[in-house]
Amino acid sequence: MSLTPDPTGSGPLSGVVVADFSRILAGPYCTMLLADMGATVIKVEGPEGDDTRLYKPPSRDGIGTYFLSVNRNKHSIVLDLKDPEDLETAYEIIDSADVFIENFKPGGLEQFGLDPASVAERWPSLVHASITGFGTRGGAHLPGYDLLVQGVSGFMSVTGFPDGPPQRGGVALFDVITGLHAAVAVLGALHERTVSGRGQHVALDLLSAALSGMVNQTTGYAACGNDPQRQGNEHPSLFPYGPFPTADKELIITVANNSQFRRFSTVLGMPDLIEDPRFDTVEHRNNHREELRPLLNGALRGDTAQAWATRLQDQGVACAPILTVPEGVEYAAFLGLEPVVQVGQGDDAVPLVKNPVTYSRTPVTYDKAPPALGADREDVLAWLRSRKDPS
Repeated sequence: MSLTPDPTGSGPLSGVVVADFSRILAGPYCTMLLADMGATVIKVEGPEGDDTRLYKPPSRDGIGTYFLSVNRNKHSIVLDLKDPEDLETAYEIIDSADVFIENFKPGGLEQFGLDPASVAERWPSLVHASITGFGTRGGAHLPGYDLLVQGVSGFMSVTGFPDGPPQRGGVALFDVITGLHAAVAVLGALHERTVSGRGQHVALDLLSAALSGMVNQTTGYAACGNDPQRQGNEHPSLFPYGPFPTADKELIITVANNSQFRRFSTVLGMPDLIEDPRFDTVEHRNNHREELRPLLNGALRGDTAQAWATRLQDQGVACAPILTVPEGVEYAAFLGLEPVVQVGQGDDAVPLVKNPVTYSRTPVTYDKAPPALGADREDVLAWLRSRKDPS
């Protein structure tokens, strides 16, 4: 993967340069998506490197797989912004960039002249994306950890079983959602720049992304004052929708409308359920789920999960087993989705989970494995020199 931006490259962002001053997850996930799309991403790390290099186990060749998961296709250079010479190099990188992304605490970059006001003055055509945990007003002093956001957003209050404690999600969900929003925001700002010729500051915070990402749960409160509660694996607005016991193990069954319920109850040998006034609409099934549940459980216990899955799928009723993470990856491979790709070349290649987007003309690329700390310093400095003296 060449450091020199190539506007004629195959990716949709070929020729775009990103100065990536972010670390941990939300920012690096965003910049990895941009890199996959062909952008040249220069990852600026402090002397100790991105913290996630040391997030282990698990690890591969001594590097935390947490770091590997969000840092492919990038060029790493170590800069100490407190060192005047390194700070000048940072300025030179931003001079050459189209996008500057950081997730420092609010006010943390002001001492280096990299706060939003200073950036807008010095680089008026730059797209500057800032990611914080809780915004720059009342929550400016709060550290932006995903688990804190899962707690204060209400997400944990609706995750888990009614008789158990609130639960965190099994992944840093809101870091990832914020990273996705950041990538979309950057693309929007780059498009607008092609019209106006001007850059702008794009601000995101994990809590706002969380409240947006909780969609129906937060909107239920905002629109009608609903206060959702933990329901385990139940859906607040649909039934049957979740895992159900069979003769050997649980099977996830999702029934989202009357037509699906008619087919489902027919497969179960109870076609008249859809005519029962307690169960004839989505709302009625929700209101009477505790009356419907034993009827469904009784029928489903008559055969195995695989037997029911075959019959239900044949009739277009959505169902699935509950798999482990390894089984999930293997299932995606079985379906032909090719979830694992080799990133990098030769002995340096690393197996990683692929970008989920497929372009018909401008495919994403997997040219460069996640870099060792500072591995691309000389290449970055040589590139900066070449921009000063193109000859």
